[in-house]
Amino acid sequence: MKKKTVFLVFVAAILLVSSLVSAFFLKTIAQAEGATKVTIHYRPAPDDTKNWNLWIWPEGKDGKAYPFTDEDGFGKTAEVILDGSYSKVGFIVRTDSWEKDGGDRFIDIKNAAGEVWVVSGDDRVYTEQPEIDQTPKITSAVIDELNSITFQTNIPFNITEQPNGGIQLSGAHIKEVKPLIDGKTVTNQVKVVTSDPLNLSGQYTISKEGYGETTVGIGKVVRTKEFDDLYYYRGRDLGNTYEKDKTSFRVWAPTARELKLVTYTSWDDKEGTEIPMKKDIKGTWVTEIKGNQQGLIYTYKVLIADRWNEAVDPYVRAVTVNGDKGVVMDLTKTDPKKWTQKKKRFTNPEDAVIYELHVRDLSIQKESGIKNKGKYLGAAEAGTRGPGGFKTGLDYMKELGVTHVQFLPLYDYRTVDETELEEPQFNWGYDPKNYNAPEGSYATDPYDPAARIRELKQMVQALHENDLNVIMDVVYNHVYDMNEHSFNKLVPGYFFRYNENGTPANGTGVGNDIASERKMAQKFIVESVSYWAKEYHLDGFRFDLMGILDVETMNKVRKELDKIDPSIIVLGEGWDMGTPLPPDQKANQKNAEKMDGIAHFNDSIRDSLKGSVFSDQDKGFINGKPNTENIIKQGIEAGINYPKATASYTDPGQTVTYVEAHDNLTLWDKLQLTNPEASLKDQIQMHKLASSIMLTSQGVSFIHAGQEFMRTKQGDHNSYKSPDSINQLDWNRRAEFDEQVQYIEGLIELRKKFSSFRMDTADKIKDNLTFIDSPVQTVAFTLNAKANHDAANEIAVIHNAGTKDTEITLPSNAVWKVLVDGDSAGTKILNKFKGSRITVTAKSTYVLIR
Repeated sequence: MKKKTVFLVFVAAILLVSSLVSAFFLKTIAQAEGATKVTIHYRPAPDDTKNWNLWIWPEGKDGKAYPFTDEDGFGKTAEVILDGSYSKVGFIVRTDSWEKDGGDRFIDIKNAAGEVWVVSGDDRVYTEQPEIDQTPKITSAVIDELNSITFQTNIPFNITEQPNGGIQLSGAHIKEVKPLIDGKTVTNQVKVVTSDPLNLSGQYTISKEGYGETTVGIGKVVRTKEFDDLYYYRGRDLGNTYEKDKTSFRVWAPTARELKLVTYTSWDDKEGTEIPMKKDIKGTWVTEIKGNQQGLIYTYKVLIADRWNEAVDPYVRAVTVNGDKGVVMDLTKTDPKKWTQKKKRFTNPEDAVIYELHVRDLSIQKESGIKNKGKYLGAAEAGTRGPGGFKTGLDYMKELGVTHVQFLPLYDYRTVDETELEEPQFNWGYDPKNYNAPEGSYATDPYDPAARIRELKQMVQALHENDLNVIMDVVYNHVYDMNEHSFNKLVPGYFFRYNENGTPANGTGVGNDIASERKMAQKFIVESVSYWAKEYHLDGFRFDLMGILDVETMNKVRKELDKIDPSIIVLGEGWDMGTPLPPDQKANQKNAEKMDGIAHFNDSIRDSLKGSVFSDQDKGFINGKPNTENIIKQGIEAGINYPKATASYTDPGQTVTYVEAHDNLTLWDKLQLTNPEASLKDQIQMHKLASSIMLTSQGVSFIHAGQEFMRTKQGDHNSYKSPDSINQLDWNRRAEFDEQVQYIEGLIELRKKFSSFRMDTADKIKDNLTFIDSPVQTVAFTLNAKANHDAANEIAVIHNAGTKDTEITLPSNAVWKVLVDGDSAGTKILNKFKGSRITVTAKSTYVLIR
């Protein structure tokens, strides 16, 4: 028996070791093949005997239930291996009946190494084991409705054992206390309902015997319709109002208990003089300082509940270096001479050829020949020359023939240190700090609050004098850091969207979404845009991630700008963003029919031309992808016949036709990846073909600066903070590709001359643009020029994306004049022929008139 027992034990041991080795081996193989391991430690409330488990979902995938499989000194433990490699995993602690302990929680795999600790009654996710204090206490008490407080403790209690659950509230009378989950009397979360509405700028203390006391804070009440209706301020005097004999200040902060104006003598002062402000109507606070306050430096200090915050005035129009303090400014003193002189009015948006540019990129290269490198004034310099004696900067843009220069953000942004005058720094500027003040790094003296204002106006004036309109890129969809921004310091929680579980919405991908649908957020956006239009004489606004904003706000922007100048262009990125806003309210392409006079970037023609921006190897019409002819045709028509699931454009002025922009790979860099085997000549021809399709299509034309000379960013997909060597306009390359620059100049000249390329209604396109039969990898159409008062009777356009020359049958046997072929473009006749058939060379566009 002993020998047998020993033998069995030995066999069992071998099997156990084998099993462990196999399990380890299989686990290692699973992780090596792309698995993600998560370990979750959960500490339930004391004496909690519920059968808790986990609902876990990898980012972008469906969820699944997992049990806790072990216990340790902290509590319950679960180790889970998920198929696939993920950077983020979500989970919920719940019962099978979907009673939840807390809301959605997330694991950042990289930062947390896949292991986290969570505690009952605490929504935080710890990346290290926390020290648990089992002393009963209040963990949160906030006003979520005008007459209720959400009260939370770390240890559950029975709300029926004492009147009102033993909860006492100073400053208001409790009407009732009820659980947040109906019928759940033992709980750590209750709603304390008051007899009368609470004063949001008042101070309340709430307590419970054995749990201590705390000051009641402001919760999601600020995101209710009642709050908006109660505190919406209609006046137009928020911020500072300068007059020679006095300056008035008004700030909106309805949840503040106290508010002070703080004045400083210098930009780097640590302490200032505090002036109490008086509470006024609709949650605003006011004060006034006598005398001429030109140049006064100031901030606001605000007391919310029991915490002081200091904030820059969100409406401020002048700031100190790095925008850390506001400045009172007599703006008339910043106007250039003849600033009030009227500029030439623009007519239809379809007439625009937009040139997208970063202020620094234009001039920073040493070969640019521009003195004020990287500055507003650099874009205002005339007479500059670069390699080969070719024009650069302002003169170059004028010669190219574009109508509008669209600058990447010009407002004061967060991530470039303006005090570092010598050290090269770069950022696109999609990180707003002070929306109504210009960026200081583009000024010759960022320490002078007036310099950035004056020099930006000089830049705008110089472009206007050269018949160039100016569009400003605006970013009202998010801020750099929600918690440090003035919006959140003055009225915590109001200006941003939140998910149902109370976490900030993140449709933008940068941690916060502006709640444009709220009245005061909407008011700020509309007034900010109109301020820039009036004060800086701007001719257009490009809205970054416009799909985060709501339809009503964008329509109000359009309406306000129409009062100033109906020719002001409004365009934006109408992507369908994942933000908690009803689908029919999002300002995206699908709702374009609800937004007259607002244009959207057409990503459909962009990707069908060159391939998806989200896949380096994906190809499009110009570089070899088959069966793309129909979607190219829809793009040529300005998308007016797209299915509603794609876009609901009702007018060609709602469509921005483009092939590249500052985001993603440049077209040239994309071609290096999709067609590396192609010769330089063929790559150039593909590139020219894309630009020619864009410039002969209906809608609003858009060119990325440098696109015309094969701009490269060395394969950098996202150069938002890359060095000048990546982002600068390369004027050597402009000289090298002069023939291609002349080709784009010719196409722009052609577009300007023949209004058939710029039809201003959908009906005109339907009546006058006709596609004609052509072989695969080609698209051909005619334009009835008579309807648009052009000199020609008919225009024919043929795009051949094939690798071979192709013969096309024209609709008329007539005398045809060739204006564009594979080598040249313009309004001069290259050659003429009589007949109805023409051979179009490979990778080329032909434009003919009869």
